Amino acid sequence: MNYPKLIIKPNIIEENVKSIVSLCSKNNIKVAGVTKGVCANKEIVKAYISGGVEYLADSRIENLINLKEYDIPKMMLRLPMISEVDLIVQYANISLNSELDTVKALSKAALNKNIAHKIILMLDLGDLREGIFDKKDIYKFIEEVLELPCIELIGIGTNLTCFGGLIPDTKILDQLGVISTSIENKYNLNIDIISGGNSSTIYLLSNGNHLQINNLRLGESLLLGKETSYGTQIKGTRDDGFLLQTEIIEIKKKPTVPIGNIGVDAFGKKPCFEDKGIRKKILCAIGKQDVKIDSLTPIDSDLNILGGSSDHLIIDGDDSTKDYKVGDILEFKLGYGGVLSAMTSNYVKKLIIE
Repeated sequence: MNYPKLIIKPNIIEENVKSIVSLCSKNNIKVAGVTKGVCANKEIVKAYISGGVEYLADSRIENLINLKEYDIPKMMLRLPMISEVDLIVQYANISLNSELDTVKALSKAALNKNIAHKIILMLDLGDLREGIFDKKDIYKFIEEVLELPCIELIGIGTNLTCFGGLIPDTKILDQLGVISTSIENKYNLNIDIISGGNSSTIYLLSNGNHLQINNLRLGESLLLGKETSYGTQIKGTRDDGFLLQTEIIEIKKKPTVPIGNIGVDAFGKKPCFEDKGIRKKILCAIGKQDVKIDSLTPIDSDLNILGGSSDHLIIDGDDSTKDYKVGDILEFKLGYGGVLSAMTSNYVKKLIIE
């Protein structure tokens, strides 16, 4: 069984990394290469390292464990679960934190293992995912953390765009610089890392803005060359490091509107249809269990993705000039969600090519 198949080109990804790292370096920003979107695939990790990232970052401890052979600082992106602190202090040099009870648990685990564990304090600047929201609570948190053994506060950070869709701007990110200076003056600390978010921040650098940050946690921009605020391609990068191939299993002329009363689909949503008469419908052997369908773009631009079920991708092929047959292979570019889902699926084969 060869399909569906995800073709991966690490050489393209490495060139993307070099371009982004160069852009960031000109702005005194170090890059943490986020590996979660590719399940910490080692060929892609090698491309990250060759491309110049300063850290490897992931939200799953299983992935960080798999990366233990690489002599480069590793960062736990998702706020740690207390149930996993023993593994985190062993396999992650740095973790992002906002809960004092969790940091206390990390301290205890680090003390038991005689390991110094570094933390970045996460601040919520408006996207409303993780982080301390009330600025008065920042200093209470720090004062307690400074009393904990084996814990070193090395930075502050924020997350933007991922939940609330908040687009970064200099006004938002400048808050990190102000807070960092305040912490350093108040507690005589060195805040080494000011982590200003993810690939959504890249557009500010591309537009020549000076930012009061020195770290970005990047995934999509490295893998696909895209900044996530506006979805534009970053100069000097490519979006074809990944290519999805899937096999056609049915081609038939069918109506464009189901016949009868329409209820909800297999995922609990009521679909809407536009009546275009009888059209050529192409079914492919891949579905929502395997890949985020709305993240796919057919290489044949005359194909139109209609949707899918858990096991099927349904395409309108009536406008295409190509004479597709059952058994033919269709190819698709992927967005970040498509890469993440396809890499995670055990049903999608992965092929690394140079």
